[in-house]
Amino acid sequence: MTGLIEFLQKLGRLFVDDGSLAIALIGWCVAAGLLLPTFAPQNVWSAPLFSLGCLLILIGNVARSAERHKKR
Repeated sequence: MTGLIEFLQKLGRLFVDDGSLAIALIGWCVAAGLLLPTFAPQNVWSAPLFSLGCLLILIGNVARSAERHKKR
């Protein structure tokens, strides 16, 4: 049973290197899907706002990673 668990963990790591980044992006996708049609009903602004949110999440994640590597 532990072999199966290890296999699934390694398989998951193939697709998700940083769990916090993946969770943040999934959360943003859900939030954007629910909120953007309400706040940006015109499709012209939906894509730029969605992209900006993804970019901010990525920048935040890179900044946190850099801080962790600086402390080493």
